[in-house]
Amino acid sequence: MKVELLAYTPDADKLVAAAAKLCYAKSDIDTLMNKLTPEKVESFLDMLSELGHESPVEHASFTFGIEGVSRALLAQITRHRIASFSVQSQRYVDKSGFDYIIPPAISENPDALAEFEKAMQEDAAHYKALKDILTNYHAKKLISEGKTESEALKAAEKAANEDARFVLPNACDTRMIVTMNVRSLRNFFRLRCCQRAQWEIRELATEMLRLCKKAAPLLFSGAGPGCVGGKCTEGAFTCGKAAEVRQKFSEM
Repeated sequence: MKVELLAYTPDADKLVAAAAKLCYAKSDIDTLMNKLTPEKVESFLDMLSELGHESPVEHASFTFGIEGVSRALLAQITRHRIASFSVQSQRYVDKSGFDYIIPPAISENPDALAEFEKAMQEDAAHYKALKDILTNYHAKKLISEGKTESEALKAAEKAANEDARFVLPNACDTRMIVTMNVRSLRNFFRLRCCQRAQWEIRELATEMLRLCKKAAPLLFSGAGPGCVGGKCTEGAFTCGKAAEVRQKFSEM
């Protein structure tokens, strides 16, 4: 897995503080911004956090480049709908010889790993066979409709990808660029940094939070799984390790 913070709102802490303060200020925006010293920004953001006033943090956004993750993770992260996603397309990208993500429980078990890798090799073989069959099928049809051989082959290969991808596994690798505002990110971290989250998206969320804390420490102070801000929110499904989890994220 590779996670990179590609871009984020400049001076995000100050921008959020200004947006919140504007609601209660008579002064114009330039004056308001100029009066916000680092000390005042920190104090105001602390107050916002205590009040639970979250709408101002929507003015700041963060964009991540994410690679080496599975299509299974993609199905989970896109459930966070207040976000923007650009994802590698299996319709237009040839996935012959695709890379795949191996769950830790499988990689640690020789028998499971052998079975898993056998399945990946079979999927890759089926994908290539289907691509070849469908490319030939579409090319012949397009040539009969008047396209040149080179034009027909180019179009046929793309058309073949569209249906051959149906045999690709959830383990198949993908890459994406994701943008979320701070409010959405905080919710994402609350749910996906939790010990009960699936291992891959938990690993992703934890790395994204580490990058966010480095870029805007005030905005992400106290961010993390639900138990970081107080009592565990998972009820009967708690992992029972709240103190350990709080310690981990306080040291991040």
